[in-house]
Amino acid sequence: MMKLDTKRAFKLCWWLLGAALTATHSAQADNYPGRPITLVVPFAPGGGTDSMARDMAKALSDKLGQAVVVDNKGGGGGALGANSVAKSPADGYTLLFATSTLVTNAASEASGSYQIERDFAPIAMIGRGPLLVVSSKSLGVKTMAQLKTTVAAMPQGVDYCSAGNGSINHLSGELFRQDSGLNLTHIPYKGSGPATIDLLAGRVQLFFATVPTILPYVRDQRVELLAVTSAQRSALFPNTPTMIESGYKDFDISTWWGVLAPAKTPKAVLEKLNLAIREVAARDPMRTRLMHEGAEAVSGSPEVFAHALSRELVQWRAVAKSAGLRADKP
Repeated sequence: MMKLDTKRAFKLCWWLLGAALTATHSAQADNYPGRPITLVVPFAPGGGTDSMARDMAKALSDKLGQAVVVDNKGGGGGALGANSVAKSPADGYTLLFATSTLVTNAASEASGSYQIERDFAPIAMIGRGPLLVVSSKSLGVKTMAQLKTTVAAMPQGVDYCSAGNGSINHLSGELFRQDSGLNLTHIPYKGSGPATIDLLAGRVQLFFATVPTILPYVRDQRVELLAVTSAQRSALFPNTPTMIESGYKDFDISTWWGVLAPAKTPKAVLEKLNLAIREVAARDPMRTRLMHEGAEAVSGSPEVFAHALSRELVQWRAVAKSAGLRADKP
């Protein structure tokens, strides 16, 4: 009889503890946010990601009734800022404004010490957009077919640039190298700005660039736009073929923007933030901002965002492993 009573008492204690935690988390959500929120941007000020994050921060401040302050922590291709958020208190007051490079860094082991599944709680994806495949004018090509023919005839091959090792530009270029069999050499830079400068000067010949980075130079015809990496053509460039149309089966790559919190942030807080971010992203100025950059707004739950991250990790780990960028491990 004593054993039964002890067992019941033990179960009752766990039930009471669970109820107390639920009540605590509910109270946290009801009172959240009670002070300013820091939105960490893992890149230097002035870039496209920074600008979008600042638009989001202002709109969220108005929505939540508390200041949302942007804190730029550039370095390591985004890994420095991501690591700082991963190690922050899981209370909803330090958030990460991330791009797809969060995943490509992790996939290629360029992330330093963070692991996405272990260290972050996804909140909401804001939007997705294609990369633009552009070449230097000095290369003298205007289509993907011409690029393949030209590079195949060059024993030394050509160089493609990126914003850094493990970036979305890097792994997209590596995927193209693997698919095409062309002699391509990766040249990493400390950001998209320096990479673009050398592309314009003809010191590198190819760039899988984000739309905000390269759009002004495409419009000024200072680079050649060869293809877009999304499955469907871009509304900004309806006459430009996709990589799939250009003969590269299953080459469906997009970059995204989203917000994450440290792991173990209370679910009620995540859900409150998810609702606020989705409402902000669905209206101007964020909606128009995404449209002007060739992106589409995305609206979904934290679970949908987590599923997308998991799927991309599998994809990019396979590319990185084939390139010898990561150890042979799951």
